[in-house]
Amino acid sequence: MMDRRAMLAAAGSSALTTALPALAQGQSTASAPATGPDDRRYMLDLLERMATPILSRMAQGRLQQQWTPELSPTWDGRNPKVAYLEAFGRLIDGIAPWLALADDNGPEGRLRAQLRTQALQSYVHSVDPRSPDYLLWSSEGQALVDSAYFTSALLRAPQALWEPLDRKTKDRIIAEIQGLRRVSPPYTNWLLFAAMNEAFLLSVGAQWDPVRIDLAIRKFGEWYVGDGWYADGVHFHFDLYNSYVIHPMLTQILEVLVRTDARFNSLGAKDRLPVQIKRMQRFGEALERMIGPDGAFPPVGRSLTYRTAVHQPLAYLAWRKLLHDKLPEGQVRAATLATQRRIFADPSNFNADGFLTIGFARHQPSLGDIYSNAGSMYITAESLLALGLPASDSYWTAPAQPWTMRKAYDGQDFPKDYYVDF
Repeated sequence: MMDRRAMLAAAGSSALTTALPALAQGQSTASAPATGPDDRRYMLDLLERMATPILSRMAQGRLQQQWTPELSPTWDGRNPKVAYLEAFGRLIDGIAPWLALADDNGPEGRLRAQLRTQALQSYVHSVDPRSPDYLLWSSEGQALVDSAYFTSALLRAPQALWEPLDRKTKDRIIAEIQGLRRVSPPYTNWLLFAAMNEAFLLSVGAQWDPVRIDLAIRKFGEWYVGDGWYADGVHFHFDLYNSYVIHPMLTQILEVLVRTDARFNSLGAKDRLPVQIKRMQRFGEALERMIGPDGAFPPVGRSLTYRTAVHQPLAYLAWRKLLHDKLPEGQVRAATLATQRRIFADPSNFNADGFLTIGFARHQPSLGDIYSNAGSMYITAESLLALGLPASDSYWTAPAQPWTMRKAYDGQDFPKDYYVDF
């Protein structure tokens, strides 16, 4: 008799194969192009598969009782309970814009209402010391990292995720976030985690520390290396932390400063924000050009098990209607959906209980870093941000267009590429 893991894997494989465009199955897409509704259904299926195992349990205070996250074979020995804050914080940040959409009576609306209710209940459990799902806010510096995704989600969907919370939960969240000032961030992308938390505190009218924001923005101004890329500290790393952290968080922090008209020192957020957006747009051009004709993209640098989180800047720009004119919406949608279909074609990306596994295009624990756990993998939800645009939006209704690599290797004309100096 087929065991449960094999049955679920077979079912997942069948469902995914039905949803995949012909390209991901080794055929030409010319005969079976995906449409906007096809793409949205596929991405919604990914969202549901990622969110349901986490939120359905955490909403009842049962996540930590019912899930023991997989750890990297090279795990560095930190408290493995860091995985729960990683899973919840990273997942909720990626799906927050979608949770903020208005409900309707259709299947998508009903799913959103259910997951939003579970997300709010999960936020309550996350900071209640009496709850079995109280998260690990103390003892490990890692909490600073994932608290920033936790608060970023509240910034991305304040009316859906912050305003409905009761006063006690809000006060507990504020206290936990302020308490993370105990963590001294290294001079890397970690500076942005501290700054993101302070931006959140500023946005909700709580006591905040402008120095942590000022330091992060000024250091990344110094670490800009050109053509849309930032170094992660003094030295440039050829990895994708510009996608995972730097561009999205730097942009959001500056947006909060501009929106609240916060003034301190001579930071000049109103002047910096337009430049930062142009830099992220340029970086988005590079990301799009690295997507191969078959949806593959380079598995470079540390944390490559974050999978499609590499395309967070493209998803963020699409959601905020900030894509550069050089990147039409139908082209970006086609390119990024091709990567999702390529990565998630293998059912072993999820385990028998529906949780993400450590790997890149399949379950491959050997790719894990010393800090990698199954909770870390939920940052891939950041590639779902465009679901924050309703189905009627032009991003979803625009005809799919071939992306740069498709054009290049199909012998079509495609635009040349030049360095920018902003």
